[in-house]
Amino acid sequence: MTMPTRLQQEIAERILQLVRDDALATGAWLNENATARRLGVSRTPVRAALDHLAEQGVVRRHLNKGIEILKLPAAGDSVLPPEEIDLAMVRLAHERENGLLPDEVSELEVMRRYELGRPEAQKLLARLADLDMVERKPGYGWRFLHEPRDQRLREESYRFRLIIEPMAMLEPGFHLDPGWIAEMRARHAETLRQPWRESSSIAFYEMNADFHEGLAAATGNRYFHSAVRRQNQLRRLSNYDWDHGFERVQVNCTEHLGMLDHLEAGENEVASALMRSHLLRASKLRPPAKPGKSVD
Repeated sequence: MTMPTRLQQEIAERILQLVRDDALATGAWLNENATARRLGVSRTPVRAALDHLAEQGVVRRHLNKGIEILKLPAAGDSVLPPEEIDLAMVRLAHERENGLLPDEVSELEVMRRYELGRPEAQKLLARLADLDMVERKPGYGWRFLHEPRDQRLREESYRFRLIIEPMAMLEPGFHLDPGWIAEMRARHAETLRQPWRESSSIAFYEMNADFHEGLAAATGNRYFHSAVRRQNQLRRLSNYDWDHGFERVQVNCTEHLGMLDHLEAGENEVASALMRSHLLRASKLRPPAKPGKSVD
């Protein structure tokens, strides 16, 4: 089962609320286009949210017929991951990036350190594994797949990205799907609209990573895409441990949306220059408490 994005999870909640408001019962049908219109979002995130609900057993897709409602979660039930798991993930990222967490951990250690029950600890470790951040050891325990990012690794990462990411937009076959653009705009708007909490860094980073990876994928060149995806994996924990506040989030989102404006207008060279400036500024960020950490 894939981990949905925060936007997809929130749209799934809104779909369930529509079902409750309309007093729909088990066996009723939903239309993807009509649902997207009522929620005021594009079909792409609605489709992904319905896929998430299908994975939960709430709905079922029928080819050329629509989406059948299989069960109705109670109003108090949520399809969002528990907040405590997100908070534990942020704490884990902070400890790992600051050398407080060893290369190998056990499920019991995760339960003890982050005050989780066994099911929650298992969900946290499963999410880390799905993101290629840890792997299960033969027999017992879990092993981190990437070392903490020190200043040297961060500088190397940004120098590499400065070469790759701006040039990706200038590739002859570069093409962005309008549905992807609409989803990115919606996710950025949602990030700017929601109150910032400690656990928000996870959804923010995943949106940020999807943005950069989506631009690389638009080249149609597997090497660009693979390189950016690998960078996203290497910097994930470092960015979960967010310490730049909401002001930097606003700057990040504004710069991303500016790039999309120029790409939609066919001004790829301008967007490429903006990407280079975007990465340069991010590479020079220094958090007050831990000099040397840079985030994009």
